[in-house]
Amino acid sequence: MTEFLLLAFILLVAGVIAVPIATRFGLGSVLGYLLAGMALSPLLVFLGVDVIALQHFAEFGVVMMLFIIGLELEPRRLWAMRKRLIGLGGGQVLLTTLLIAGISLLNGDNWRTALAIGMILALSSTAIVLQTLEEKGWLKRPGGEASFSVLLVQDVAVIFILAVLPLLALPELATAAGASDDSHGGLSLVAHLPPWLAGLVTLGSVGLVVLLGTYLSRPIFRFIASSGLRELFTAAALVFVIGIALLMLLVGLSPALGAFIAGVVLANSEYKHQLEADINPFKSLLLGLFFITVGAGIDFALATEQFGTVLFWTVVLLLAKMAVLFVIGKAFKLAKQDRWLFTLGLAQAGEFGFVLIAFALSNAVLAPSNASMLMLVVAFSMLVTPLLFIVYDKLIAPRYSVSEDRDPDTIDEQNQVIIAGRGRVGGIVDRMLQSANFSTTVIDYDSRHLDIVRKFGYRTYFGDATRPDLLEAAGIARAKLLVVALDDRESIDKLVKYAVANYPQLHVIARAIDRNHVFELWSYGCRDIVRETYDSSVRMGRSAYEALGVDRQNAQAMADAWEEMDRKSLREVADVYDIAIPYHENEPLMERIKALRAEWDPILQEQMDEILRRGR
Repeated sequence: MTEFLLLAFILLVAGVIAVPIATRFGLGSVLGYLLAGMALSPLLVFLGVDVIALQHFAEFGVVMMLFIIGLELEPRRLWAMRKRLIGLGGGQVLLTTLLIAGISLLNGDNWRTALAIGMILALSSTAIVLQTLEEKGWLKRPGGEASFSVLLVQDVAVIFILAVLPLLALPELATAAGASDDSHGGLSLVAHLPPWLAGLVTLGSVGLVVLLGTYLSRPIFRFIASSGLRELFTAAALVFVIGIALLMLLVGLSPALGAFIAGVVLANSEYKHQLEADINPFKSLLLGLFFITVGAGIDFALATEQFGTVLFWTVVLLLAKMAVLFVIGKAFKLAKQDRWLFTLGLAQAGEFGFVLIAFALSNAVLAPSNASMLMLVVAFSMLVTPLLFIVYDKLIAPRYSVSEDRDPDTIDEQNQVIIAGRGRVGGIVDRMLQSANFSTTVIDYDSRHLDIVRKFGYRTYFGDATRPDLLEAAGIARAKLLVVALDDRESIDKLVKYAVANYPQLHVIARAIDRNHVFELWSYGCRDIVRETYDSSVRMGRSAYEALGVDRQNAQAMADAWEEMDRKSLREVADVYDIAIPYHENEPLMERIKALRAEWDPILQEQMDEILRRGR
């Protein structure tokens, strides 16, 4: 017990310290966990911890992650992805295998060894890529969806690779590996069955998962939920995922694949969100543990001894996979920004590589020296991946975020109103103004969205509304009103500062992201600021009054009273706001807010009580 608690304490402390630091420096949580594992490696060796066994346990986080992703994918959407699954995923696995196998042959390896290396390194890291895409909000982008399609096919390909690798055994290595021929070790339902019967059992197991998820899960979860015990539902969710993963292992399939299928089957279930909420904490902790073990599992002695060789083959791997991914992305007409996300995100080797290398070693496919070198190449490529995502996020994405692979439109009209941004805010403003016969010039940089709205007859110019030349072409010098409805905070600030400083006669209405942003825009000189969720929040508060028994007229009066007081306090606080000091560190600002609350809260409560008394 002492050893277990000590290990748990060390791992948790490492994660708690390393991840916030890495995140603060923009490195992401994955790199934080990897660095924590590297730092812990000597200590874990000293304590005699079996890092590989710990890694096998932590790999269950990948299983849980695919279950949750499956919950978010309806079967109809999966069917709609079939072309990408076959073309993108199948093409990537096949072409990458052939290219890396060719490079291995040129290096003098046997064709069997070369093919094995090609298959192993063709896979990418499901854990790192999906975790990063979810964390950054890129999973719904075309590049993120393409990456997910490839990762899903790779997970299925693991089954094929596990079946093929024993056929590539080298006779000269077979004797040495004979003692460890059984790589799975544990129980199996298909190990001693004829191939045709093993195939039937495997297909039957997949069918059982679908049957369980479709027909039996609802009554089971309904019965458990009727107990009213939250912890019992959590236990049932874990039993469901662990049971499916165990069944898949017993029939020789990937547990992650089984969990994904179960998640897809349950995507339309009324218990979908509860299952996701219960599984998520375990998924996150196990994924963090997995990344720590990857960092801790690096053979530093061999890495130091052959650092140049390891680095060379890591670069070769990354470049080879990038070349294949870039070509496939272009063939499937991914836009440049998404093509780079697709290319950089999947360039590494994957966590299944560790499993497959060990399997190949025990089946006399790889020599021990080759296996050790491959382990380091896989680990190094995974360590580099967060840095590749940073390159995309900081250098590549900003370049394309405004250009969208096309030149800005020529603006051939000058109206009294210019609207920057035609999303959920600017679109409504534009329609309201045009309904009152006010002519507008709308500029937006989301080309896909603009192509859609143009089909409905709305005229919008493509371009970066923060560019002075586009604003001049739109007639900003003669315009009466500029509506800043962009959804990016930095772009809003840039445009407001430019417009206020250069066109003092222009009335600027600016969209604020939050209350603190209001103060920033005020400090830039803008005096007409609208918080993007403010009015809807006030309306929701009014509806809450009505739901609690207040009639509609008095609820509106109460909302108006609250809004008037809030606007007054906002103006008072704006005078002590200092843009150079974070608002939560600005002592005068915080003291002013406390003083205003002490003064105005009792007044507001009296107004509310008076309105309620009138209602009675």
